[in-house]
Formats: sequence, C-alpha cells, structure tokens
Amino acid sequence: MAEAAGSKAPPQQHPCCSICAEPTAPSEFHRGGSACAHAFCGACITGHVRARLESGPGAAAAVRCLDASCGGRLDPELCRAALPADVFERWCAALCESMFVGARRTYCPFPDCSEMMVADDDEEGDGGKPVTQSQCQVCRRLFCAQCAVRWHADVDCAAYKRGDRSREDLMLMEMAREKKWRRCPKCDFSVAKRDGCLHIICR
Repeated sequence: MAEAAGSKAPPQQHPCCSICAEPTAPSEFHRGGSACAHAFCGACITGHVRARLESGPGAAAAVRCLDASCGGRLDPELCRAALPADVFERWCAALCESMFVGARRTYCPFPDCSEMMVADDDEEGDGGKPVTQSQCQVCRRLFCAQCAVRWHADVDCAAYKRGDRSREDLMLMEMAREKKWRRCPKCDFSVAKRDGCLHIICR
C-alpha cells in the first residue's frame, strides 16, 4: 500500500557514543589514537583527558584509549578538534614536563620570568670549573646557575654566599630584615607573606 501523501519519513537515529551512550552525529565522533579505530564524542574525550591531567604530569604522558579493552594511547593532535583550547594546552605542557622527570631543574631567578630550564648533567664547564654564568632562554637575562640569583659579576659565588655583595644587595637584605621576610631553605629566595596560611611550597 502506498504511503499517504505528505507523510514524513521517521527521523534518522544517530549512533550512540560507547562511553556516555548519548546519540551523537557521525561528524561529532573523534578518533583519539593512531593505533586504533575507536571513536568517541568530544565531551567524553575531554572529560577523560581532564581526569588524567588532574592525576599529574606522569599520567598525562600516557593517556590511554577510552575503550577498556584497548591498550592504545591517545594522540594530542588527533584529539585537538575535540578538546577545548585550555585542555589541549595543559596536556601539551604536561607532556613536555614529563620528558624532564628526574632531570635537575633550575629556574630563572627573575620573578617576572621564572622560566624552568634543565640544568646540564655535567656541572663543570670546558675549563673544569663549575658553570656559573648562565642566560635565561626566554628573558635573555644573565643569572648565576650555582647561586640561583641574578648574575653577580663583581664577586665569585663563595664571596656572594659569605655576604660580600654589592650595595644594592646589602640594601635588599636590610629591607628583608625590616619587613621580616623569610628565606626558603631550598632555593634561598626571600619570601613575603601577603595572605593565606604559613605553608610555602618551593618553586
């Protein structure tokens, strides 16, 4: 029997995401790994990557496929279209940081920069002396790699640590005493408490 004139065809059902079971348009499915063909909705991929990022940088380095039976890893570039920009950037930063786990790190001593750098395994320069004068790769300012302070051109590290410092440094130390600033026992930076609890975490 012929269909009645003007009757509409039933709406096409979209396939469901295997994680959230929500109907999802085929164009909204995203493959996350190059080693497998599993595809999921953007919301599930985003939630999965966010959860791994909260677990720490080591966990972010090995974000597995959402399918429990699959051992493949998600590829950030393949997931990029499904992820919000902030999640993608955090994931990439965590991946970069995970490459330096166990490496000796140093930080630019200038507060407006504080860029992390990896210190050389060989602490001695070409002449057999410890490497002291270093340049931040971001702000390009000089600092002492041994003392972790701005470059002290007029005095060597031993004299600097004894307190044989420039007039500006002595003025800063005097101000630190007056304002009751404390020094971090690990990095030797002066710290001023503005608010919050007394707990301080070294950079």
